[in-house]
Amino acid sequence: MFFKAVYILILFFTILIDYFAGIYIEKAKLPKTKKRLLLLSIVANVLVLGIFKYFNFLNDSVSGILSWAGYSNPVPALAILLPIGLSFHTFQAMSYTIEVYRGNQKAEQKFGIYALYVMFFPQLVAGPIERPQNMLHQFYEKHPFNPYDASEGLKRILIGLFKKVVVADRLAIYVNAVYGNYEHHGSLSLIMATVFFSFQIYCDFSGYSDIAIGTARILGFRLMENFDRPYFAKSISEFWSKWHISLSSWFRDYLYIPMGGNRVSTLKWYRNLFVVFMLSGLWHGANWTFIVWGALHGTYLILEIVFRKLRGPFQKWKFLSMPKLSGLLQVTFTFLLVTLAWIFFRADNIAQALGILKRIFSFEPGFFLGQPNYFFYSILAILSLLCYELRQEFHWQGIAVSDLRFPWRLLTYGALVFAIMLFGVFDGSQFIYFQF
Repeated sequence: MFFKAVYILILFFTILIDYFAGIYIEKAKLPKTKKRLLLLSIVANVLVLGIFKYFNFLNDSVSGILSWAGYSNPVPALAILLPIGLSFHTFQAMSYTIEVYRGNQKAEQKFGIYALYVMFFPQLVAGPIERPQNMLHQFYEKHPFNPYDASEGLKRILIGLFKKVVVADRLAIYVNAVYGNYEHHGSLSLIMATVFFSFQIYCDFSGYSDIAIGTARILGFRLMENFDRPYFAKSISEFWSKWHISLSSWFRDYLYIPMGGNRVSTLKWYRNLFVVFMLSGLWHGANWTFIVWGALHGTYLILEIVFRKLRGPFQKWKFLSMPKLSGLLQVTFTFLLVTLAWIFFRADNIAQALGILKRIFSFEPGFFLGQPNYFFYSILAILSLLCYELRQEFHWQGIAVSDLRFPWRLLTYGALVFAIMLFGVFDGSQFIYFQF
């Protein structure tokens, strides 16, 4: 992802098209005209995204196939970089014209307000991908300074910073060291690095969402929640209702349901799931690793449906009638499946991902500790996160910061700031999702 002043013109081009498309879709009398205008808007957005994000990827893939067949590709690669926030901007813009087309949203008449909706700075770069019904009306409301909103926003930013610089960036040190030289590491080191990456990417992305939501809250705006403790999910389907909620609900509402969702034959239902998750993977990045990652999750979901139908006879098993044990096993199994798929998400290419998997299952001995204090702080950071989320997940009362008296609350937040300054990693690392 890259920023160039001239790339603002590209966003301006799509903003202009979507703005007028919304107005004329609303005015159009004939359904055929409405559909054509919607199509024009979608094609313009997808075309811009396709050129900047996927052209070179597709061209490289064609070159590889032609090279394998003994031919050369006459089409040169484009010397372009992905404009900042383009993927998120494109999906938010498309949600606007689709909602106007469906009659769920009035077309915005003021160009400045529409431009602000798709360029709202807290969530422009990495979401949450908002819906017009939630955001547009907020730009017409007055937002006088509210001390409560400012306080809640600052707390949310503080939590986001902790996730990013104390947990994610510290775990990245170990993950980068192991994945960067995976050929020289044993199974246990690779497993540890992969588990660390599961927490790294969660804290990196949810940390950004916390900061975006908190920043908007200070200004008096409400953004949708993007994460809901996904690693406590008991199934893959539940995981996707808790992970990157704004994107998964986008694919559900604008692709999965229009394709027929689950109200079609069983085979078509499986096809719908698989295609949607393949495209979700492709949205994340122009690399076969992301497509495989999406395909794996699509496969998980299909298998989950199949096994759900088959598990009837196993309901008699005693541990299944023990909700706590059964729940713990389900959470653990779901986490392991998600973590396995992260290998493809993190790897630079398919060969590296397969190499890592091969070494993990070869049970190579040895364990890389790195700097012991870094490793210890990494474990401590994960445990801190789990304690925080366990309290939220099970609604444990009496130990929340909000339950404390003011001096103790102040002391607690001061300690959090101190922990960020003392244990945070400030090496200029970007958020992972900035590249999408």
